[in-house]
Amino acid sequence: MALAFIAERDWQQFHNPKNLSMALAIEAAELMEKFRWVEGKDSCKELLTNREEIEDEAADVFWSVLSFCNNANIDISSAFERKLKKTAKRYPVDKVKGIAEYKPAKRK
Repeated sequence: MALAFIAERDWQQFHNPKNLSMALAIEAAELMEKFRWVEGKDSCKELLTNREEIEDEAADVFWSVLSFCNNANIDISSAFERKLKKTAKRYPVDKVKGIAEYKPAKRK
């Protein structure tokens, strides 16, 4: 569906890792903007107030991730699974459960 959308508009000519990574950052910033100046405790209320706008921004971020991965030939499912395993080792349950400010050892 996404590839057809891009092809119909002849946008693949503009899709390269630099442009797509920048688009991803911009879309993520647009999602963040929906919560700017909102206290952390009130951010859930913001979801209720502006649900559709926030969903649209989240969808744009997802679209950007998929577009980047497709262009870069990244199997996002495999990459995510591999990264989750690395993160589990870096943040072991017995050291981080219920702790927000855990500082893991530096990466090698």
